[in-house]
Amino acid sequence: MARPMHDHSDHMALDAGAPAKASHAGHGGGHGKHAGHHVEMFRRRFWWSLLLTVPLVVTSHMVMGWFGYDLDFYGIGWVGPVLGSVVFVWGGWPFLAGGVREAKERAPGMMLLIAMAITVAYGASVATSVHWLDLDFWWELGALISIMLLGHWQEMKALGQAQDALAALAALLPDDADLVSADGSVATVPADTLEVGDVVLVRSGARVPADGEIVDGSAELDEAMITGESRPVAKTMGDKVVAGTVSTDSSIRVRVTAVGDDTRLAGIGRLVAEAQESRSRSQVLADRAAALLFYVAMGAAVITAIVWTSLGHGDEAIVRVVTVLVISCPHALGLAIPLTTSLSSAIAARNGILIKDRLALEASRTIDAVLFDKTGTLTKGQHAVIGVAAANSHTDDEVLRIAAAVEADSEHPLARAIVAAAKDGGDVPAAAGFRSITGRGVEASVEGEDYAVGGPAMLRERSLTTPDELGSSIAAWKQRGAAVVYLSRDAGIVGALALEDEIRPEGRQAVDDLRREGRRVVMITGDAQQVADAVGADLGVDEVFAEVLPEDKSAKVAELQARGLKVAMVGDGVNDAPALARADVGIAIGAGADVAIESAGLILASSDPRGVLSIITLSKATYRKSLQNLAWAAGYNILAIPLAAGALQWAGVSMPPAIAAVLMSVSTIVVASNAQLLRRLDLKAA
Repeated sequence: MARPMHDHSDHMALDAGAPAKASHAGHGGGHGKHAGHHVEMFRRRFWWSLLLTVPLVVTSHMVMGWFGYDLDFYGIGWVGPVLGSVVFVWGGWPFLAGGVREAKERAPGMMLLIAMAITVAYGASVATSVHWLDLDFWWELGALISIMLLGHWQEMKALGQAQDALAALAALLPDDADLVSADGSVATVPADTLEVGDVVLVRSGARVPADGEIVDGSAELDEAMITGESRPVAKTMGDKVVAGTVSTDSSIRVRVTAVGDDTRLAGIGRLVAEAQESRSRSQVLADRAAALLFYVAMGAAVITAIVWTSLGHGDEAIVRVVTVLVISCPHALGLAIPLTTSLSSAIAARNGILIKDRLALEASRTIDAVLFDKTGTLTKGQHAVIGVAAANSHTDDEVLRIAAAVEADSEHPLARAIVAAAKDGGDVPAAAGFRSITGRGVEASVEGEDYAVGGPAMLRERSLTTPDELGSSIAAWKQRGAAVVYLSRDAGIVGALALEDEIRPEGRQAVDDLRREGRRVVMITGDAQQVADAVGADLGVDEVFAEVLPEDKSAKVAELQARGLKVAMVGDGVNDAPALARADVGIAIGAGADVAIESAGLILASSDPRGVLSIITLSKATYRKSLQNLAWAAGYNILAIPLAAGALQWAGVSMPPAIAAVLMSVSTIVVASNAQLLRRLDLKAA
């Protein structure tokens, strides 16, 4: 079975269970260009560089003077040049290679800045070793490279952790499947050899190996990793199941309908990959800021060199230039947005929200109106009994039970709804002599009496009139646009039942929550005006668009936008696709049509409309963290560069290059820690 998860994050790519090498093409500013690098590489180089830096520090004459000790042994003068050169070439290689690549691509950024800083430090140290200058930079060079490697190691580690929830999808598919042969025997085969039409046995506690349809048995399936829904979902014969979900309580047989890249899990993987490749406005801003910072740093370094040299302090000019280049590294700036967006993608996936386009998530916080398609989104798309009225000394319960008995063998959607409602209240009596009357209803004998259930056509056929005691109920139902069916015995009507497209309980909560958030909620449907008005009143929406032709839904989105509203469209059907594409934010119900999903920027893997509020909540939190990180990273550089250049040296305030490296790494840690606070966000409580 093809594993669908190929995370193309600009910063980190992980295969489940193994450190993956990243291509990292990309972020301007150079922050993401760790080509061929991964967590283990940075970890290994950091520890070796740190080990070699210790003797560099201990044998430094500057450090000896600070701590009042003295070391003198044969070859001490070679400790700096030999170990420092190893640290520079081997430990600094990722930065040197990255800097050369950025220079060739004419996309200057962090790697080029680091490369220039350590090259200047190394050159000055070599010149000192041959007595051309009087600068002891070996220990500072080692400390700088070690701290840079530590920062990159932690960054890559954090980005990898941010992808855990997404990469875990790749491990959901089992390696083997129990294939059921035509003679009923079961054989274990590799899951990637399954074909459409095969029947597989899914045992209790096992994962479904491919998308399919249950052909035997029933079970409750855990779909949490697909939909974010924590409760198992009951499935029986004819129901569709998704690859990677778990049968929690019993065995089922499933006919395979999709394998490999055609499975829903693979589709989720593609959506995630698209999300990782998409770039938000905040990321574009961060990239431009990082590139601008390179030119600011270079300008500051040149000015620093000119000023200090003109003052007759050539050695200090080199120290200050190195410090400026080190402190200017846009490490935190480059990390500010990618880490936040990676974390938001992981949080969304865990909650059944798939981010196909990051711009859509970013725009969700500004939404003024949410336009819901009615059928299949706010309602279940299937009828339910909403009212029962009895006549001729019968009770409502009797009318429901008898009507269900008559309809028990019918496959009509209204019949199934009546039977389901009766079973919720108790047992349904047995019926005999079932007969369907085409276009008019059904007949059957229940407890020795002949009954019929049908609509207005049956009344006309049999010249029946509704009893006065049912008149007010029937009138109210018809006013709502409900479907009304009648139960008759002999030549009289003994009761009536009303059925409507059932409103999702979570739909009502979604509307309430969005309105409390100050968002306008609008419902759109092709149903008759009275039906739409009734459903809209039950849900409490602000506005209803009824009797809208499929091709006109997009025009209704434009109408709302013309009022100055930013619109999110939520739908699941083929005819919703143009409206989803036109809306400022398109949100597709994951169970809906592929074309609707392709037209949307965000997908709710489950059919729960409450996810819309979760999207808005996540959007606001992600945007807030991005701004905080950008403000810190940019502000830190603005304040630190003058200090690094020696602007306060007259007051006795100085910044050595190694301290600059420490502060740069601290800035990175602050940004990473702030982004990690997103993990506290509870979208279930939104």
